Amino acid sequence: MSILVIGSVAFDTIETPFGQVDDALGGSATYFSTSASYFTDVRLVAVVGSDFPVQHRELLVERGVDLQGLQTAEGETFRWKGRYGYDLNEAHTLDTRLNVFETFNPQLPESYRDSEFVFLANIDPELQLEVLKQVHNPQLIACDTMNFWISGKREALLNTLRHVQILVINEGEARQLSGESNLRKAARAILTMGPKTLVVKRGEYGVIMFTEHSIFVAPAYPLEDVFDPTGAGDTFAGGFIGYLASTRNLSEANMRQAVVFGSVMASFTVESFSLDRLKTLDYKQIEDRFHEVKLLTDFNALS
Repeated sequence: MSILVIGSVAFDTIETPFGQVDDALGGSATYFSTSASYFTDVRLVAVVGSDFPVQHRELLVERGVDLQGLQTAEGETFRWKGRYGYDLNEAHTLDTRLNVFETFNPQLPESYRDSEFVFLANIDPELQLEVLKQVHNPQLIACDTMNFWISGKREALLNTLRHVQILVINEGEARQLSGESNLRKAARAILTMGPKTLVVKRGEYGVIMFTEHSIFVAPAYPLEDVFDPTGAGDTFAGGFIGYLASTRNLSEANMRQAVVFGSVMASFTVESFSLDRLKTLDYKQIEDRFHEVKLLTDFNALS
């Protein structure tokens, strides 16, 4: 089953204690699509400039990503520059140039409008809602957002959340959106805004999934080498929603497995810059790491 994703395709310049890359392929929709493509087909809606290289398109096409919805506008592609210290959970933005992304007006190809699974990556909530108006009858709508939209376009975001079944955000965003410092209270407040499920990304500390009646905690895979956390959250979302779409099963038990698959995909992303690690994956490696995480949390493993 195909997933429709709307988000950004960008060039990232990133500096970490372990190296630096300039104008590397990035963007929320790019990371999500590449990750989800290991589980199902993906339809991408985004905009790039006339400077976007053919080889980047070819990379996405090779992963089975449908690019009919990737618009090309005259001008430069969205660019982001950031730096990480040894606390890799926090990015310091040095420069943001929206370029053609500033005037992005998403228009879905007719073949995309029957998409049953929709992921609204981190973009203006007004654009997220505009996309939803063009989709006929999706089975699942999931959404990401960030502090900028929570504070700057709160009413538009709340309007979008009324249509969303799953919200995927980080700890700080959950607290900001809810006005609650305690994460459990924050989840309770957010689940009254529309979403039935809240997935809170906690970086190296894993993921917590909240529903009205349950809480599920999954650890992050313990890595020896972490080079670049950029895109890890979008990669998590791609693995999470990709697995759900591939199984067509939205039971809580299956969503818990999807959370672990999302964490596994994120763990691969941070092992290198940009999409370098994702490009070399095969599905057996994903399955092997999934089973390793399962053993990490098995209370009966030594009995």
